[in-house]
Amino acid sequence: MPPLERHNIGKMGWLRAAVMGANDGILSTASLVLGVAAANPTSRAAVLIAGIAGLAAGAGSMAVGEFVSVSSERDAEQADLALERRELKEDPEGELAELASIYMERGLSRHLALEVAHELTAGDALAAHARDELGITGHRMSRPILAAVSSFLAFAVGAVIPIASIAIPPTDIRSAVTIIVTILALAGLGTLGAVLGQAPWYRAAFRVSLGGAVVMALSFGIGRLVGTAVG
Repeated sequence: MPPLERHNIGKMGWLRAAVMGANDGILSTASLVLGVAAANPTSRAAVLIAGIAGLAAGAGSMAVGEFVSVSSERDAEQADLALERRELKEDPEGELAELASIYMERGLSRHLALEVAHELTAGDALAAHARDELGITGHRMSRPILAAVSSFLAFAVGAVIPIASIAIPPTDIRSAVTIIVTILALAGLGTLGAVLGQAPWYRAAFRVSLGGAVVMALSFGIGRLVGTAVG
């Protein structure tokens, strides 16, 4: 038997949550501290407080939002499985014909489709319908807690990067250092996500870096305008 190919679809749920969380942690926190630094260039404490508060609020918000979103997906999956379980009990022949029709649509002859449907139904009818009718398999079931924890940790780790990059350097260069470090971090994250997903890394690195640079420029400019207006 030839070795099974390894695909990435099974890990895309947690990978998406982790990459999204880290990206938001880096970019939103960097934009926040840059805006505060532009508005109040001399206060290191204000920048640090804003960064830490942004980390706590952002990580918590990401975790809750991801948990609610994925929980809704999970509820929908469970409802579909319950419906399928009831239909299998009430009309097994109709469900068998439905499963066979799915295989016929995929190119099997009627005879072979019925034979495959019989074999799979005899083994685990619900699993066969969940996989081939609903697109639900064990490794692709929604996992709310895993998604929430991944988002929380990824956001928090990402947020530490701009906080450190603006807290450590001297005041006169801290904004420039933060922008450079953030763009490099975003490019690295985009590359990592692309490599794990087996996609072209340079496209992901470029688009996330460009988007981050635009957002940070807007945040810095708005912070400078607000600081000037209220100063």
